[in-house]
Amino acid sequence: MPGQSADLARRVSIWQRMHIDPILLLLLLALTVFGLLVLYSAGNQNSAILVRQGRFLLIAYIGMIVIAQFNVERVKRLAPLAYVVGILLLIAVPLVGVGAKGAQRWLSLGGFRFQPSEVMKLVVPMAAAWYFSSRALPPRFKYILVSLVVIAVPTFLIARQPDLGTSILIAASGLFVLFLSGIGWRFIFGAVGLLLCSAWPMWQFVLLDYQRTRILTLLNPESDKLGAGWNIIQSKTAIGSGGWDGKGWTNGTQSQLDFLPESHTDFIIAVLAEEWGLQGVLALLSLYVAIIFRGLWIGVNAQHSFGRLLAGSITLTFFVYVFVNMGMVSGLLPVVGVPLPLVSQGGTSLVTLLAGFGLLMAISTEKRIIGQ
Repeated sequence: MPGQSADLARRVSIWQRMHIDPILLLLLLALTVFGLLVLYSAGNQNSAILVRQGRFLLIAYIGMIVIAQFNVERVKRLAPLAYVVGILLLIAVPLVGVGAKGAQRWLSLGGFRFQPSEVMKLVVPMAAAWYFSSRALPPRFKYILVSLVVIAVPTFLIARQPDLGTSILIAASGLFVLFLSGIGWRFIFGAVGLLLCSAWPMWQFVLLDYQRTRILTLLNPESDKLGAGWNIIQSKTAIGSGGWDGKGWTNGTQSQLDFLPESHTDFIIAVLAEEWGLQGVLALLSLYVAIIFRGLWIGVNAQHSFGRLLAGSITLTFFVYVFVNMGMVSGLLPVVGVPLPLVSQGGTSLVTLLAGFGLLMAISTEKRIIGQ
């Protein structure tokens, strides 16, 4: 009917004017609500953890909406400056940073503590996308080398903190931009070959003792049941005991009796599998897959190459978050300290993730507004 069509057009235009992608927003809200339910149980029904997470989520969603209002061209122009500032912050971490749990990863400004490495998860793909957006694609070899340096510098600085998990995500976010720029398969296969050849030197001279231990534990967790293998053994026990239906919300034994370490952070999906069963894990995976497909759709329909490269990188990096966390919790990958996105307890990581989705919304609504 004409009245209904006019009303629909009016509602759509409201979303456009607000620079909000309603489908992506709905999926993110569903995921974070689901995450709060799991976190409440994983934190032994400690309401303080839930309040803290809710506070960070509120800040993160406000930040996402604010960033969604940004003009994409302005973001592109600011990318190189943001990269330089980010590198300076990373250099400052070992000089004046704050240490905790044997690592020095934080800076404290005015009583507020944050991780510069988290910010680089967005800054690195922005800088790489900016670099390629003004050049013919696929890029020439010399431009590929320059982009690899842009990616390698923050990756190295973060790995030295040490923070292997975050450095992997930083490298992935930049390499995804390189991959999406259309480089030839000969470069990809060459890079894989080079990585394989460098495996032994990295093992001998780059990896720290505890990082080697994590890899060896992955191959045989039973070799140190009460030490390095404890986390993986308890995690796999929790996942296997959940079955299809699970033991019920807040009724998991591995987490509630504190057998499962880091149950509210890195190993939170083991709590979900034990209490909600395989059906709960599949429901969570469905939300992740829907968000990833929406992000890729935004990238494909972006107005220009900068938006396409940035949206694709943010979305694929989000996929790596999910893949690495689930892989390490199930014993398929070494434990590298990557939280489950928008479900694990976190502060800076929540803000960074939703800031990335704010950029996706800015890219998504830009084309629609131009096309009006």
